[in-house]
Amino acid sequence: MTAEYKVHGDVAFITLNNPPVNGLGLATRQAIAAALNQAQDDPAVRAIVIAGAGRAFSGGADIKEFGSNKSMQEPNLPSLILALENCAKPVVAALHSVAMGGGLELALGCHYRIAAPGCSVALPEVKLGLLPGAGGTQRLPRVLGVEAALNMIVSGEAVKSDTLALLPGQKLFDTMAASADSLHDEALAYARLVAGKRPLPLVRNLACTHPLGDAYFQFARNMVGAMSKNFPAPLKCVDAVEAATRQGFGQGLETERALFTHLMGTPESKALRHLFVAERATSKIADVPPDTPQRPIQSVAVIGAGTMGGGIAMNFLNAGIAVTMLEMKAEALERGVATIRKNYESQVQRGKLKADNYEQRMALLRTTLDYAELRDADMVIEAVFEDMGVKEAVFRKLDAVMKQGAILASNTSTLDVNRIAGFTQRPQDVIGTHFFSPANVMRLLEVVRGEKTAKDVLATVMALGKKIKKTTVVAGVCDGFIGNRMIEQYSRQAGFLLDEGCTPAQVDRAVEKFGFAMGPFRMGDLAGNDIGWAIRKRRAIERADMKYSMTADRLCELGRFGQKTGAGWYDYAPGKRDAMASDLVVTMIDTHRKTLGIAPRKIGDEEIVQRLVFALVNEGARILEDGIASKASDIDMVYITGYGFPMFRGGPMCYADQFGLFNVVQAMRRFAANPLDDAAFWKPAPMLARLAAEGQCFN
Repeated sequence: MTAEYKVHGDVAFITLNNPPVNGLGLATRQAIAAALNQAQDDPAVRAIVIAGAGRAFSGGADIKEFGSNKSMQEPNLPSLILALENCAKPVVAALHSVAMGGGLELALGCHYRIAAPGCSVALPEVKLGLLPGAGGTQRLPRVLGVEAALNMIVSGEAVKSDTLALLPGQKLFDTMAASADSLHDEALAYARLVAGKRPLPLVRNLACTHPLGDAYFQFARNMVGAMSKNFPAPLKCVDAVEAATRQGFGQGLETERALFTHLMGTPESKALRHLFVAERATSKIADVPPDTPQRPIQSVAVIGAGTMGGGIAMNFLNAGIAVTMLEMKAEALERGVATIRKNYESQVQRGKLKADNYEQRMALLRTTLDYAELRDADMVIEAVFEDMGVKEAVFRKLDAVMKQGAILASNTSTLDVNRIAGFTQRPQDVIGTHFFSPANVMRLLEVVRGEKTAKDVLATVMALGKKIKKTTVVAGVCDGFIGNRMIEQYSRQAGFLLDEGCTPAQVDRAVEKFGFAMGPFRMGDLAGNDIGWAIRKRRAIERADMKYSMTADRLCELGRFGQKTGAGWYDYAPGKRDAMASDLVVTMIDTHRKTLGIAPRKIGDEEIVQRLVFALVNEGARILEDGIASKASDIDMVYITGYGFPMFRGGPMCYADQFGLFNVVQAMRRFAANPLDDAAFWKPAPMLARLAAEGQCFN
């Protein structure tokens, strides 16, 4: 049952009951319509209340229906709202907790609205590359005023009902309830109060104007356009709200629907909708049921007080979890604690953190030089140097001192978690937790599942990741897991492009124009080119068949490790992060190219982007075949949240789907014919070849 119908004397209650957020899918819409008819046919009923069970009034439309026939199957949401407006008996919407998207549009179609304090109110469709499609752009300006409504619609951000109720002249809420607990009774009383009032008020009949007209909307377009590069929806929101001020209500609805339909078909909206679903799917693990018992995590230990260790510790302090941080030397501990304090003090100065919260977090932090003082921690995360010998020493000590049932986690970015687990007598308790730097900022957490990792350990760490506000993606064990295994192929192609005629700046510009946060060479300078150098040295021994450009090694031999040394692929002024083209590096690349006997050629942006992105795609397909990632959408989430892949393209696998896998394979065949590239790599992964031949997609 997706909507319950009960009569309380002369008032009928229609209660949405479609957990978790009372989404307005077809079954729910049908149930509301049926209940509405039942209430109208009952002569004893004088008024109707629409409420929501559980944690929300309604979170809005069912995104799974977007783009399908179900979304427009009658009663669709616009038709249901029209039925509410045309109801001969007053309909009161009782809002609590969440009233968003289609849920808010539904409420705007009711004759009256009562809200509990603290209710989050929003029209967040813009975050899916859309605009409200059931009258939200036409009705919200009529009850809040044009500027307040446009701000909400363009940002998609939620505003608390208490705040909205204080806006001068607002007509969104007719009254406020004292609390969520009393909302039912107060809505019942209010429905009885308005039961005899006629004519019934309709939001559509309210005036909608702005005193500055053209000037205001031009200003709005300038502001929104500057902030919404690559995303068409925000500017279309401005168009729709402007239509509310210039057209009759019916015509405004038609304009809104036309804009909504246009946006629904854009690649940007398809990408954002894909990511919305993908993010929620990361926690779904086929063989780990949602009700798998979890181990309690009240305290965490972190080995290492450097950049990674301190950042990891901050995640848990932010979540109210006690942390004990260990280092080998007191000076290193002091530096680590000072950095944490500096980070928090910066947040306080910028108004992002209250001073008392800062002190509360620091009070949860303890430091030690003695492994024995970690023994009672529920979980320990090592963040030491990326060397198997160092990891072995740490895990043998942890195995000796940690209590039974404690989770032992490694922050390794590439190393074999199964080998690390083998250094202990409890491999079932060992897991990889690959945080991304800076760990207190980056959203991604790769959770690396060893072959003996217990299911309750995996379930616990996934839930803990959510608690510390990370996007957690499960990866299997291989060199580099998901993200770094793929980035190696991306970086190899970047190196080949230098050998063939590109400059670092040309490659970075092309990729950043495509939408990446930064290109491969700026990224290398930020992360430290010596890190990649060390990995290449290791892989030269382990994988002698892998072909690499040697240009990056020549750079590192010059000591140009990136921003931390003031020189990398680019030059950097002291204390600044602005990348400046380096004549020395360009000359070094030219000289190295000559030693290889390569005549440089002109390479266009399209080839640059395709070689880099399709390298990710082909390796991603192999990762899926190997079972390192369970689904293509997990790979997309890794690259969106950890590697700066453009959101409006939906991740590498989603982008490949939209580009067409047949077209991807054809491009790869061209790259394989390049004698300076790696023909063996460009052989399409079997999964990619099969999907392309069948006209299928990854997602």
